Amino acid sequence: MALHDTSTSFFSPWPDRLRHSAIILLAAGLALTVLVALGELPLVRAAAVFTCIAAAALVPWRLHNATASREDVRGVNPVETAAVSAIVSGMPDPAVLLDRAGRVIHLNAAAAQLAPALRKNELAQFALRSPEIITALREAIATTESRRATYLDHVPVDRWMELIVTPVPVPTLFGGTDKCMLMTFHDQTPLRRVEEMRADFVANASHELRTPLAALSGFIDTLQGPAKDDAKARERFLGIMHTQATRMARLIDDLLSLSRVELSAHVRPDTLVDIVPIIRQVADGLEPLARERQVTIDIDLPEDPVAIAGDREELLRLFENLIENALKYGASGGKVIVSLSQAMSNEGVPEVRVMVRDFGPGIAPEHLPRLTERFYRVDVGDSRAQGGTGLGLSLVKHIVNRHRGRLLIESVPKNGATFTACFPQARPAVSA
Repeated sequence: MALHDTSTSFFSPWPDRLRHSAIILLAAGLALTVLVALGELPLVRAAAVFTCIAAAALVPWRLHNATASREDVRGVNPVETAAVSAIVSGMPDPAVLLDRAGRVIHLNAAAAQLAPALRKNELAQFALRSPEIITALREAIATTESRRATYLDHVPVDRWMELIVTPVPVPTLFGGTDKCMLMTFHDQTPLRRVEEMRADFVANASHELRTPLAALSGFIDTLQGPAKDDAKARERFLGIMHTQATRMARLIDDLLSLSRVELSAHVRPDTLVDIVPIIRQVADGLEPLARERQVTIDIDLPEDPVAIAGDREELLRLFENLIENALKYGASGGKVIVSLSQAMSNEGVPEVRVMVRDFGPGIAPEHLPRLTERFYRVDVGDSRAQGGTGLGLSLVKHIVNRHRGRLLIESVPKNGATFTACFPQARPAVSA
């Protein structure tokens, strides 16, 4: 069976060979016929010459085709093949393959997203303007040794990146070897944020927990000593201890929530959620607090769904903090307004705005720029009396930033305060 297939494949291209050599054979046949007719060449010799010409026209055709195929293969740079491109594209981290001059040969989708200015066959130095990147790349090209660099990328949010430039030996067109440069980028932001959060948590927790812990320790000593048999004092002290323990629990909860949001600040949520029922759920849950403070919550929300790309749990926490702050610190106004509107930002981008307004004492102008700092309080005594931890607005700011939105704060003393959370509006789905 194998011999039959081989013979078939050998004889099958003969019609094509005859067609390509037809002109040569026809010209040779006419010339030899004329020579035989004129008596210049015997018939036997003419037949032998024609046989040689036919063999030269037909048999070398395979050798000539093989040579052409090898030349075609040699004309393609081995580094520019589809296989190399597929390897670079399959790398999970941003990766760029450069030649010795620093020109881009291949890059994957992650690298194109990280540096949109990168273009194939163009110098990478023009697209990657960070001094650390350029220095590492030039040193790697000059020394053909690996180089590492760490830099801070500020767009669209702060990210710590590590660049590794690795020389890669590759074959050349003429059978030799050359050095290409493989640039890989590794996002170090989660590790950096974990380190920062660990340090911040220790510092903040030790500072904020010291007062309630000291109070608890003092009351325990009192209950074990002078007030051991005083039922009235014991009842009062246990109530204070419960308040302090609740404050510590809320503080730790806020710190953990803030840490989780900061850890994923560079990852934008991509799930579409309807924020109208989220706001209604938060307002309904805070009705008992509103009745206790004798405050009316007026809700002005559209009937139709309003979708944004967001994290439902984080949005619940955001609106809860804003409305709860308005009920606690603006209770003297007797009313809190929660409304939703859609407008255009200053850059001409459609956005969704959720406004929470109270009619309380307001906030002095000098405090407005620092309201979202951790543990910053306008009135420390009042904040602690209200059960605040000083982390609510900081958490709101980080959630808004993660959703690529913005937080607007407006206030006039004795005329209340308005907090507006603005989110980019989700693009409507395109119907088929």
